[in-house]
Amino acid sequence: MNCLAFSTIAQAQRQRININENWQFMRYEGATDSLIYDIRPTDYNKKDDIVADTRATLETKATAVAFVLKPFILPTANEFIKNPAQHFVKPQGNPGANFPFVQSSFDDSKWQALNLPHDWAINQPFYKEGNAIVGGGMGRLPIQGVAWYRKKVDISKADQNKNIYLDVDGAMSYAMVWVNGHLAGGWPYGYNSFRINLTPYLNFGEANQLAIRIDNPPNSARWYPGAGIYRNVWLTKTNPVHVAHWGTFVRSKNVTRKAADIDIDVKIQNKRKKTSQVKVITEIYTLTKSLSRDKKVATTQAQMASVGADKTETISTTLKIQNPNLWEALPSNKQAQYLALTKVFDGKQQIDEYETRFGIRSIEFDAEKGLLVNQQPIKIQGVNQHHDLGALGGAFNRRAAQRQLEMLKELGCNAIRLAHNPPAPELLDLTDSMGFLVIDEVFDCWEKGKTALDFHLIFKDWYEADLRSFIRRDKNHPSIIAWSYGNEVGEQYTDEEGAALSKKLYDIVKDEDPTRPATASMNYAKPDMPFPAVMDILSLNYQGEGIRDAPAYSHLKGIRTHPLYPAFHQAFPDKLIFSSETASALSTRGTYLFPVTPQISAPVSDTSGGNPVKQIVSAYDLYTSPFGASPDKVFASQDKHPYVAGEFVWSGWDYLGEPTPYYGARSSYCGIIDLAGFKKDRYYLYQARWRPDLPMAHILPHWTWPGREDKITPVHVYSSADEAELFLNGKSLGRKKLGEYEYRFRWDDVKYQPGALKVVTYKNGQIWASDSVATAGKAYKLVLSADRNNIKADGQDLSFVTVEVRDEHGNLVPEADNLISFEVEGVGDLVATDNGNPADLNSFALHQRNAFSGLALAIVKSREAKTGKIKITAKANGMLPAYLEIISR
Repeated sequence: MNCLAFSTIAQAQRQRININENWQFMRYEGATDSLIYDIRPTDYNKKDDIVADTRATLETKATAVAFVLKPFILPTANEFIKNPAQHFVKPQGNPGANFPFVQSSFDDSKWQALNLPHDWAINQPFYKEGNAIVGGGMGRLPIQGVAWYRKKVDISKADQNKNIYLDVDGAMSYAMVWVNGHLAGGWPYGYNSFRINLTPYLNFGEANQLAIRIDNPPNSARWYPGAGIYRNVWLTKTNPVHVAHWGTFVRSKNVTRKAADIDIDVKIQNKRKKTSQVKVITEIYTLTKSLSRDKKVATTQAQMASVGADKTETISTTLKIQNPNLWEALPSNKQAQYLALTKVFDGKQQIDEYETRFGIRSIEFDAEKGLLVNQQPIKIQGVNQHHDLGALGGAFNRRAAQRQLEMLKELGCNAIRLAHNPPAPELLDLTDSMGFLVIDEVFDCWEKGKTALDFHLIFKDWYEADLRSFIRRDKNHPSIIAWSYGNEVGEQYTDEEGAALSKKLYDIVKDEDPTRPATASMNYAKPDMPFPAVMDILSLNYQGEGIRDAPAYSHLKGIRTHPLYPAFHQAFPDKLIFSSETASALSTRGTYLFPVTPQISAPVSDTSGGNPVKQIVSAYDLYTSPFGASPDKVFASQDKHPYVAGEFVWSGWDYLGEPTPYYGARSSYCGIIDLAGFKKDRYYLYQARWRPDLPMAHILPHWTWPGREDKITPVHVYSSADEAELFLNGKSLGRKKLGEYEYRFRWDDVKYQPGALKVVTYKNGQIWASDSVATAGKAYKLVLSADRNNIKADGQDLSFVTVEVRDEHGNLVPEADNLISFEVEGVGDLVATDNGNPADLNSFALHQRNAFSGLALAIVKSREAKTGKIKITAKANGMLPAYLEIISR
């Protein structure tokens, strides 16, 4: 029996304990139980290769014909429903009480033992058939079905006067929680964090049985949602009178470098059966770079409050901080943060202590100047990010998320739009510490669904609770600059009716946080429609540069519009405009198809830019989704309209699911970085624009083309320079200058000859940077390198190990696809392999992987408390093997 001894310190005011370890897990392979949240439709269109900007129209309604548990789960939402008259009343009864899995006596020893976070689908085989139950849209992995997680927790008798809560950072989806056989509550939306009050059901001084049921439907998302309890889980213990869940709001105003006013709201919750008189004091401390407490800089005056039985009261105060350390956005590396330490007293006895990290900064949204942070203009150079971590799936890992952000920072990215759901809380800790600006987003649909079993089925019951809890959890993060409460929703099309629903959601956002703007992203709503009038700021998906308006897109069906920045700016002259999604350019790393379009932007097809047999897309970065545009076209449109605050590219990294244009694949083609974390050519196109002071040049394509001798093989160069000269085998092919609204150097008539290409670039007439590529020989050896050669022995830290296929002269063999086998010895484990190929349907758990365009990846994890060496070996037939050592400390 795996038990957690919780709280042997009786006098502790508040404890928060991670309970990720030692769970038992079981997923039904066939038949399931009858403990269903609600009836779901069974007769629907299961096709998942729908163009992403297709109008959302689904309004599925199912009539319950069986006993459902929804009435018992809905009361969990009450804390986030403002009007008490609308609170849900829990029915009499205890459904599931006699079900074996919720009983302490049930023997789960034959179930799988594991630690959280956990994604049950990610290590399983991919579905390869054409009509799979989970197709390419959701990543071809077995996310569907019902599963159970069980764990025993010891609760001390010393805690019998405490309140004990279960805090779940994310469970996908329809989570329902039993404690000692009692249905305690749940939360359907898989991306929201939630709290369950365990106190009424606990046996103090004994082992207590937790049982969590997860029900993940197919056809419930447009991307890979993950499966299971895929974020951290905690037990929180408080006294009956305490700071409420996510109960503080710290914000700054009148910010200068000389002083700042800090407003602090503290919600005090009283779980006693009588009124309590409390005193609240908050101390403000600076934090070090490692976020440890440093100097106390201010203390609020004591505030007194009378809190009624089972009531919550808000205590507000203001203080001034002199010479504040400001939180600054990238490219600055000054992300100062503070700690608000709130202390609650009953008479002279302190009964609670609650910590809130925050930052001091000013944010302005100017319709002409764009975004200003601390009075300084910041051009948004952003990307969209889905929540999965590639071969690790939806299970959150801090190091994997940090690696993604580090590579985006190197790119010159300074902003993240979280598409299209709340992230793991730790991701926002990272954006706070690293200086990224964040658009935090919650819904991909409202009442009108995009897939048959998505959030629209539960929207009417849960939208207020999901929206309020989302904001309460995240609103103290200084990196968050705006809230997005919808993405490309179907209500854009319903005129006043859709605008009215938008206003209802907008009002909830502003009620929770009046300090930040609220918006919803629009790919259809036009300036003369009522929908955009609701927003504080205008969030446009693809409309700024135009949708299907260029000549190469004229034959396509779907939304069609000319560039709309000027029309929106004229209609809403006082509102900031930014592009929440741009580009959706497509490519597979290191693959090039001929001929190359002469256009600056063209849709990929099976005969132009795409190969349906290999399921690859040409990496010349000119080909896009049907509704998209090349980076070049986007850059030009933004440069022609300097009042636009910037862009969020679709997308920063490839992600699982939505593999436009080839739905036989597993993952997307639109990332600047591929799923394995290898940079595509496009990385350097954005780096050239976003880091204009960085001397850099990048040639594409590779220069190993046996059989293409004397055939036209266009050469493009990305550089932060303004002039470039290209050489083939030492002979100049011409010196070019970038013209107005040009963002790449193109030599489109180069005829291939083996040898070496070299480019020399110039800026303001001076040599700036150079790059070269050479014709590679046969694969000769493997070379290993790690992103980090020293990792922590905590059982969570990772090293991402790249293997390159090189010829005997050390050149990367650009089309190598050799099968590579990995071995790991010592105090670490190989947890996944990948190669960045969207069409590779071999399980991530395999210890062998074909190289793709000469590269493959192995992900190595440390073992908890095991220090020493980890040895990685990579082998392939006919090549010299490679060895690498990593130290776990």
